[in-house]
Amino acid sequence: MKNLSIFIFLVCFSFGFAQDIPTSFTLQEAIDYALENNRNAKNAARDIEAAKKQKWETTATGLPQIDANINYQNFLKQQVSVVPAEFFGGEPGEFAEVIFGTKQNVNATATLNQLLFDGSYLVGLQSAKVFLEISKNAKEKTDLEVRKAVINAYGNVLLSEESVTIFEKNIAVLEKTLNETTKIYENGLEEEESVEQLQITLSNVQSSLNNAERLREIAYQMFNITLGIDYKTNVTLTEDLEQLTEKNISLEVLELKNDVTNTIDYKIAENDKTSKELLLKLEKSKALPRLSAFINGGYLGFSDEFTFLDRDQSWAGFSAFGFNLDIPIFSSGGRSAATQRAKINLEKSKDDLTETEQMLKLQIETAKSNYRFATEDYNNKKQNLALAERIESKNQTKFFEGIGSSFELRQAQTQLYTAQQELLQAMLDVINNKAELETITNNTTNF
Repeated sequence: MKNLSIFIFLVCFSFGFAQDIPTSFTLQEAIDYALENNRNAKNAARDIEAAKKQKWETTATGLPQIDANINYQNFLKQQVSVVPAEFFGGEPGEFAEVIFGTKQNVNATATLNQLLFDGSYLVGLQSAKVFLEISKNAKEKTDLEVRKAVINAYGNVLLSEESVTIFEKNIAVLEKTLNETTKIYENGLEEEESVEQLQITLSNVQSSLNNAERLREIAYQMFNITLGIDYKTNVTLTEDLEQLTEKNISLEVLELKNDVTNTIDYKIAENDKTSKELLLKLEKSKALPRLSAFINGGYLGFSDEFTFLDRDQSWAGFSAFGFNLDIPIFSSGGRSAATQRAKINLEKSKDDLTETEQMLKLQIETAKSNYRFATEDYNNKKQNLALAERIESKNQTKFFEGIGSSFELRQAQTQLYTAQQELLQAMLDVINNKAELETITNNTTNF
């Protein structure tokens, strides 16, 4: 009975744990889940926590520091000193060997150090704040990339699903046409070439279906990895490709101003310039003096035997207070060279910031152009598919009425299949190009 209870508990626990991972996702649900569970996103969040700890680590170096030290010595052979023998009643000019001190001693000391002034410390505090800001911007950049990756992966899954569905429908139509054509041929009313043409077409479409099914499996696995779950997890996507495409057609985003200062890449470039400014300050601060204070206290114990734990052990106390002032005077030009190098790196970072600004403007314009073309191409591909369907239908009718050739039918079918795949790709391009534009401009929207 006890074993049965344990088994039931383990089953319930395993079931409850499994429920933590959703089995179906809308696109927005997938994005939200990935921002919490994608491995890159989690590591970026950890980097922020590490930066916070580093900030305090830097701050703590300027706060009071207390160290304690206990030193125990046991002389296996004590050092001998030489003193004039006349101190002990000997003859002048002669020396006597004596031993000072006890065979064992203990020295226990506690020291409080406090930094009073250090230019490097002040720059370090500023650098710690900038490093935290860099980590936050890196997290934002990672989240944007994760969002885009989820959108791309989600779209690829929908594309693969649609491809499989279309190929299956085409195969069903082809098999029906082939069966009917075979019967007509067997009755002597059609040429063998017509049957062979349809067999070639059917074989090609079947091969494409097999490949699409394999790609669908890979697309699901890639989607799972992007979300941060096991790649073999069975999940269901609740949106279809056409529905998602229509959601992503929003020409208002093309009217947004190209304010690159709000983009994450510009902020990161600004962080780099700020860090170079701080490095220059750091090199300059190394020419300033460093002042610190200390106070310590301790006890000394002496004995020829180990009696330091006895209550009647005698201890001698001591204490001291003082300052340490370090003044840099001459470095043979080393500090000057380091300062000049920091200035050069700062000038480089300024140019890099300008270059980033210009490149971002170009990237935004390019992304807008690509997105506009994707929406236009999507509408064009829809019209082309409608035309291809009508052409194929007409050639089907002509073929069975005996006024059209199998070659013409095969051409119409091939054109239809191409139009179908082009429309699917156009849908995916709309989704992906809008995601790219939103990522560059840092202007994301919910689905």
